[in-house]
Amino acid sequence: MSAVAKQNPSDTETSKTVGAQAKLHGRGRVLSIQSHVVHGYVGNDAATFPLQVLGFEVDAIHSVQFSNHTGYKHFKGQVLGSSDLESIMSGLRSNNLLHYSHVLTGYIGSVSFLEKVSEVVTELKRMDKTVCYSQRLSAFCDPVLGDDGDMYVPKELLSVYKEKLVPIADIITPNQYEAEWLSDVAIKSQSDAFTAIDRLLDMGAQTVIITSTFVETGQSQVLLGKNKNGEITRVEMPKIKAHFTGTGDLFNALLLAWSHEGLQSSCEKAVCTMQAVLRRTLQHYELLSGTDCVSAVEKLELRLIQSKKDIESPPSSPYST
Repeated sequence: MSAVAKQNPSDTETSKTVGAQAKLHGRGRVLSIQSHVVHGYVGNDAATFPLQVLGFEVDAIHSVQFSNHTGYKHFKGQVLGSSDLESIMSGLRSNNLLHYSHVLTGYIGSVSFLEKVSEVVTELKRMDKTVCYSQRLSAFCDPVLGDDGDMYVPKELLSVYKEKLVPIADIITPNQYEAEWLSDVAIKSQSDAFTAIDRLLDMGAQTVIITSTFVETGQSQVLLGKNKNGEITRVEMPKIKAHFTGTGDLFNALLLAWSHEGLQSSCEKAVCTMQAVLRRTLQHYELLSGTDCVSAVEKLELRLIQSKKDIESPPSSPYST
């Protein structure tokens, strides 16, 4: 005779709660911790819209709040400290609102704030994610340090990324220069890039994607990625001769949104959408090229809202027109 387990009434209530929260959160709920600007599209302003279009709820915490991005002649605003982040987390914690499927980090301007971010990620990973989701929380970390060989955050952040963020990240997405700084590997070839990737995997990251490399690429730039399962991806994309801001933030949001499809597909879809956005932005810039009342920097603000269809349905190729 088989035994029949009696169901605890509290188990029934928990089951109802799980089902209700799963319906409430749709594809997932993302805690996005990065910069905010009043005007333009960088940081949370570049990440939130595409994630929402693709079915995610987004809770945004701003590491800085500026009038506009720092590429403009002037910018004003505030940089949040670790106590500000803890205050926000305390409110979420007190109301039992820390139900997330993903955490996404971007630009962080201070060491204390970044250290607190590592504590937040660790706390969320320790929580029982079966309350809302069948999978454990995934941490996406864009280690924003600099580009073109120039570091534009305090150099002390590098050691915090190395020691505290990389070891707990599920996916990290450095550019070529950031990968060099984090891994201590000079990247002069594609082989060097994979050596850097392997070094970062050994440091604890589950997946490493170098979002843009410029070695052995000719007229293109190349994304290279690898995970601890040994999967490798390489996605070639055209170089667009213009200086855009917020592209990394957009890419990471798209990568997160498509990550359930696997390494190769998620990278391809993120790149294809991003290239479509950049082409549309460049066309807008060229259309306004004779308009003196609008600065060149403003003309190159990402045409994100106008690219809704490309976010929903990525083009088949990064070279699509």
